[in-house]
Amino acid sequence: MSGREVFKIYAPASAKWTDWVRPVLFVAIDTYNRKPIGDWQDRKVMFIKEYQQDTAIFIDLPGKESIELGINLGYFGYRPIPVFNGTDEQRGSQATTNTYLIESCLINGSEKLKNIQLKSDANPAFLLDSYRTNRYRTKESIFDNSWDLYKQDVPSAKYFKQNGINKIIIVGDTIQRDIKKILLKFQEEGIEIYITDGYVFPKKVILTKTIKERFEREEI
Repeated sequence: MSGREVFKIYAPASAKWTDWVRPVLFVAIDTYNRKPIGDWQDRKVMFIKEYQQDTAIFIDLPGKESIELGINLGYFGYRPIPVFNGTDEQRGSQATTNTYLIESCLINGSEKLKNIQLKSDANPAFLLDSYRTNRYRTKESIFDNSWDLYKQDVPSAKYFKQNGINKIIIVGDTIQRDIKKILLKFQEEGIEIYITDGYVFPKKVILTKTIKERFEREEI
């Protein structure tokens, strides 16, 4: 399939939330002639028992794992929304994040997703790459294609609440700094935040600002 065809599977015109599907890596599928990978793993959804009408999910795992888990959440009724914003390195060079693997997994995932019957207003499961903030370069020649999630990359707290969502589950080892900035505002506006490693049931967390974060915002 072409990058456009893969994109349309993740972002059908009639579905809610698909305005937030990032097109960057779908363009690269054509540019670099990406192919599906052969080691797709069906990741069992263990942290919820059923679809929750008031809940959106952010999967913050390594890109391949995020896509695999996001597709299986599709069987629960959630729509996977890829928000990968990294760019590809030049052919033959090294990079700080593996966008090639993510692009290939998006192709694999689309083959499964197109056979899942989702409601047009299915709640979103946003797919992130936990390696996106990896800016460690062992040598200068490595291409830095790291990226951050910004508030404009996801719906606002107001939009979530208008659509009946007042709870967000983060699937990951921790709540990374870029997501925390966004969720602090969500929390202030009445949205509850939960976290799980993907295996245990989500635990509610209360986000607080560090002294450095408060200083940066001139709160102290």
